[in-house]
Amino acid sequence: MPRFRVRWIAYLTHSLLVLVLLAGCGGDTATPQADAGSASTRLVLPEADGSWSPVDTMVGGLPSAKGTVEIRGIGKYAFEASAVRTARPDIFAEGHFSLFDVLVHVHEQGQIALEYHYEPLMETHVVDSIDGEPFWWYQAHYSSGWFETSAFRMDHYLWKDGTVLRVEHVSEERLAQLHSSFADEVARRASNGGEVIVPEVVIRDRNSSRTFRDVAVIPHDLRSDVLQPGVVTALDILLSLGERGDLSLLELSWYETINRADPVDSYFIERIDESEAYGRCGYVYEVGADEFSGSRGSHIHIPTDVRIVVSPDYAMWFWLCL
Repeated sequence: MPRFRVRWIAYLTHSLLVLVLLAGCGGDTATPQADAGSASTRLVLPEADGSWSPVDTMVGGLPSAKGTVEIRGIGKYAFEASAVRTARPDIFAEGHFSLFDVLVHVHEQGQIALEYHYEPLMETHVVDSIDGEPFWWYQAHYSSGWFETSAFRMDHYLWKDGTVLRVEHVSEERLAQLHSSFADEVARRASNGGEVIVPEVVIRDRNSSRTFRDVAVIPHDLRSDVLQPGVVTALDILLSLGERGDLSLLELSWYETINRADPVDSYFIERIDESEAYGRCGYVYEVGADEFSGSRGSHIHIPTDVRIVVSPDYAMWFWLCL
């Protein structure tokens, strides 16, 4: 069975979850209705000069509210977001940080005993133990969302005010599977001379499906307010498709809030070529390793403009009406 069909079947197995109003999740989804949120600006690409790298972009707010992290079986801990510093200044701009940085901060405040290290072969930090206990992973969601299985590096997951974070025990086998996929990504990129090349990118709209092979992805720094220059995101995959001539039009809208989700502070994809979102119909997406497709960890509601990618097996945008 083709890889794409396997992933599509995996997606359908959790379609009932997706058909719930996604607007509160903070990830790319069908366009919110007018009473659920209002776009403050729209980007139409390419720009008049043919560029797919917009000069004028929006700026989201810095995290400033009090947050909490629950470590299952150990405790629940509060912290001030403004006091957290990132262990990944190579990724995050000043004032922004990841879920992993929350754990480090709570440890530095003396509330837990965290042992961890940075693993260059996986390009991520690894939690060795919390209070002497090994094998931890996380579940999280943004304001007004819900917990979902994630195969996304913890030190890549941007914290926003209103984020809910839970750290819990997982099996040694599950953690080894995650770590192996991270190492595979780093090795794949190295084998491509340091380039991010996505073997398969699929775009399904209302009437057709297109598959693009071996898409070389370059950073466009659309979210320089949050991410350091040169960090590659899922949105860069679409922008790179445009630059190589496979897409002719991309429209993005910036939302500060959507329904009860506050803040959102991200761009949403409103149109790809001839297919434009309307009402509760539009594009959703996933990106990651084949083994984590769909609800197994790749389909998580992080907006494309802050979804960092290293060297994924695939990316897929598909049309959905809620």
